[in-house]
Amino acid sequence: MYSARCILALALFGFASAQKETQEDPCKLKSRVVGDATYCDRYWECVHGQPELYDCPNGLVFAGKNKGVTEGCDYPWRSNYCDGKQQANSPISNEHCGWLYGIFGHETSCTRYWTCWNGTVTEQFCIGGLLYNEKTHSCDWPENVEGCQKHPLCNEDANGNVPLGKSCNRYWQCQGGYPRLQRCPAMLVFDRHSLRCVVPPTEDCDVPSTIPPPLPQDDDELDNIPQNNPKNKGKGNFPNLPPGAVPIPDKGQNRPRN
Repeated sequence: MYSARCILALALFGFASAQKETQEDPCKLKSRVVGDATYCDRYWECVHGQPELYDCPNGLVFAGKNKGVTEGCDYPWRSNYCDGKQQANSPISNEHCGWLYGIFGHETSCTRYWTCWNGTVTEQFCIGGLLYNEKTHSCDWPENVEGCQKHPLCNEDANGNVPLGKSCNRYWQCQGGYPRLQRCPAMLVFDRHSLRCVVPPTEDCDVPSTIPPPLPQDDDELDNIPQNNPKNKGKGNFPNLPPGAVPIPDKGQNRPRN
């Protein structure tokens, strides 16, 4: 019984010694810095000839000296930093950030996301029809982003068009589950069947009116025509006005209508 206990104690001691020996001494390395053997968010640095243990900022893991985004630490999803290791520190979170440092998806939109730097939150936007991809933590093409339907208007198609009431030229365009108000180009109307802008008429919309406003005919409206215009001959003589200038009417005359 005593021999078995001795063997077990020696085995445990040998395992602990072997594990301790796997940790490199940073003071023996040219870089003077080395990652922890067990935890990917910790590293050792040689300070005054002695190894000292440091933690990466909350949410980051050790990448190597002069690497990563700050202090030799990087976002864990950028590489296989944590293969065979674990993180020693628990997340410190706030309203939009799972960790103090990181990039996180928006709660209601697939075209927006949050960047968190030491707990400071900044809202970012994907442009050019791209959506935020939770797997890559970056903006990506819509076909690479699954399940992005977060607004009721866009439930049927996260990247489709939706009619705007009875409007003939405005509509909603869903981009990653988030609707944006759009307008059809001139002389086109929105077709609620094909869900795109088409040449009118359609079942619901006629051809847009292009009739110009009538030309002024009565004397009062002629008062608002420049005096060098041939239509206003005989209405007064203003020899000192430059071409195209509009004279100020006398107090006794009616004020021109705008």
